[in-house]
Amino acid sequence: MEKGTETASVILAAGRGSRMKEFKGNKTLLPLVPEKSPFEGRFPILLEILNNLSPGPKALVVNYKKETVMKATSGLDLAYCEQSVLNGTGGALLAARGFLEKQDCDQLIITMGDVPLVRKTTYSALLKDLNDKSLIVLGFRPQSKKQYGVLEIQGDQVKKIIEWKYWKTQSKKRRKTFEICNSGIYAARKDVLLRYLSILESRPHSIQKEISGKLVEIEEFFITDLVEYMSDDGLPVGYALAGEEEVMGVDDLSALLKAQDIFKHYKQV
Repeated sequence: MEKGTETASVILAAGRGSRMKEFKGNKTLLPLVPEKSPFEGRFPILLEILNNLSPGPKALVVNYKKETVMKATSGLDLAYCEQSVLNGTGGALLAARGFLEKQDCDQLIITMGDVPLVRKTTYSALLKDLNDKSLIVLGFRPQSKKQYGVLEIQGDQVKKIIEWKYWKTQSKKRRKTFEICNSGIYAARKDVLLRYLSILESRPHSIQKEISGKLVEIEEFFITDLVEYMSDDGLPVGYALAGEEEVMGVDDLSALLKAQDIFKHYKQV
């Protein structure tokens, strides 16, 4: 492989996964093939994601149950980047900055640690679409937009990603224009992304969260902000599409059961 042509991948696997109430471990290690229970079995979610990513250096962003995650992935030649404070998806990416700076590659995949059904061909298609773009957002058209972030698109350019708490207050006519939702998966030009990480770091959001029964104000960073920053500077930001089931996140027990059922037919295991 020629110098600079590999793809680096960053997998965000640091979170607690609080909606998976019945499981106390890191949800990225939940099985896609259940045995004794939905929480015990084979083919961990995280390993399936790693198998489907493009060849090249890979980093896991870790925090919650990090020792368990690192043990489960030992021997896979991964870098581990600790997100010492759970301060958003952007904070996770900032935690991986040192890893990215060391990589001799031009392109990058960013994906979540709970989306096991994304196909190899989808990741490859994202990279092909990156040929004339600085960033590609993987989107999908859901049956219901629920509380997903939506893409604001002009022509073939993504101008920004609008979170649910903002787009839900807009007029019905305006809401209808938001057809494509954000999967949380991206392809990016590595050098462009590194430049914009400094901007992201300089613009934290002040968020109130309930911790141990008390409202605490913390700083958080969001990958979605990068879309608007790049677009405002005239850089080309595009999108690709996948099916809703393919980009489904395993957030709770019902989603886990659905993913296990899909995987059983998909892999025939």
